[in-house]
Amino acid sequence: MNLYDRLTLDIEQRIREGVLRSGERLPSVRQACQAQRLSPATVLKAYYQLESRGLVEARPKSGFFVRARPRRAAEPQTNRPASPSRALQVSDFIFQILESVKDPAVVPLGSNFASPELYPLDKLGRFLAAAARRMDPRATVTDLPPGNDELRRQIALRYLAGGATVAPAEIVITCGAMEALNLCVEAVTRPGDLVAVESPTFPPALQMIERHGLKVIEIPSHPEEGVDLAALADALRHHPIKACLFMLNFQHPTGSLVPDDARRALLDLLRQHDVPLIEDDTYAELHFDRHAPLATKALDPTGLVMHVSSFSKSLAPGYRVGWVAAGRHAQKIQRLKVLTSLATTIPVQIALAEFLKQGAFDAHLRRLRSTLETREAAMAAAIRRHFPPGTRLTRPRGGYFTWVELPPDHDALALHRRALEEGISIAPGPMFSAAREYRNCIRLNFGHAWSEELERALALLGAMSRDAVGDAGADGRSAHAGACV
Repeated sequence: MNLYDRLTLDIEQRIREGVLRSGERLPSVRQACQAQRLSPATVLKAYYQLESRGLVEARPKSGFFVRARPRRAAEPQTNRPASPSRALQVSDFIFQILESVKDPAVVPLGSNFASPELYPLDKLGRFLAAAARRMDPRATVTDLPPGNDELRRQIALRYLAGGATVAPAEIVITCGAMEALNLCVEAVTRPGDLVAVESPTFPPALQMIERHGLKVIEIPSHPEEGVDLAALADALRHHPIKACLFMLNFQHPTGSLVPDDARRALLDLLRQHDVPLIEDDTYAELHFDRHAPLATKALDPTGLVMHVSSFSKSLAPGYRVGWVAAGRHAQKIQRLKVLTSLATTIPVQIALAEFLKQGAFDAHLRRLRSTLETREAAMAAAIRRHFPPGTRLTRPRGGYFTWVELPPDHDALALHRRALEEGISIAPGPMFSAAREYRNCIRLNFGHAWSEELERALALLGAMSRDAVGDAGADGRSAHAGACV
């Protein structure tokens, strides 16, 4: 870590801990140079970084001051799904919503993907070209499932850095996280079985469960701290749940983060019932705080956790390389992988292994996390400026989604339709629920560069949301049905 990044992180930590409070003056550049034994250029660069993150402000002829923190908007409330379990019929609805984000002329607030400009695609391309030139022809056989040895070793090293001991032999390389999730579900369920998911949840997870002929039970999820353990315990006592599919780190769509103690309690509860946890952990690398969340695999000596992740959200969108650290199910997952798609593209595996080995991934992640944190703050401020009174929103500490709860007389489906007419995509709440709940909620993506166009789009969205009242929605139900307050 260079000197100005270290100084930036030190001051940021003091601000977050309350040592430096709102309105207080930072040490002058001269004082900081003397105290830290740094050059003026280094100190100024650190101060400018803090200013770009919205933590400090420069006052003419006075210096740099800690910015007053804006009033924190209320968080959305925890929903209580009404039905204990249900078969799924959601695919047509979800595909209709997702289709709208493909048009490049549409402002992509509803997109599932962050902006491509965030990723080092040119640099990755050079690694890929080198891998293709140097690939040993024997790799077409040796890198069949479970995958390239060096890539699995590099992934195992990342687990080790997070405090988890995961053997490379446990890791199976897949075609993105979605294939890994599908393999995990297939390994531990049969058609008709019951799978527990958070509510709200990631829409493709619902599609996947539907495709496998499974039933789903929705577990309430707190918008900040994740899955409700009391509700999960009750569900496990009364229903034959075969697997839990949860996101513990920066959950999609709410951005919630399960605290360490709750994470331990969750695993204890699942061990009591011998129910495997399929953890979709694709956003864990996008944490804004200095330290990564506690690795769930570090708490899993029995191999109960099937930990799924990928490089799609953190490094290489479009490369479609993911993995699962499958615990006790590793051999079965490997065999299912062979039967499903045989192998993941071998030159891409080799290129990513070398990228990680050279340390380029961590340098990229530092820049990416800082950028996403700045954009989250900008979107939250815009929502406070433009949306109607009574709006609630999450303030995630990672990922690139925020969950917005409009006042209860608002209809997200009506708002979605009106926004599309104006060239703005949003993700309406009903697509995140098997029961099409969350009728007054929307998910917004802050993973795109902040611009006047985004500001105008949010201003227009806020204005439209004041009028989006009383529309019965696409399926004729009341706008109040399934509201999350």
